[in-house]
Amino acid sequence: MRFEIMRLDEIDGTAVDSTVVDAASVNRIVQQAAAIGQRLWIRPADTPAS
Repeated sequence: MRFEIMRLDEIDGTAVDSTVVDAASVNRIVQQAAAIGQRLWIRPADTPAS
């Protein structure tokens, strides 16, 4: 499964940038964000039907 992770602006909470990663990468990214107090929004990524 893939997830879209959006980094949120510190002031108003709008999405600043986003990336799509696999499930194995989510934990690492969340830990890095938590260490510096960064706000994230994580949701399942849209994947094209096979």
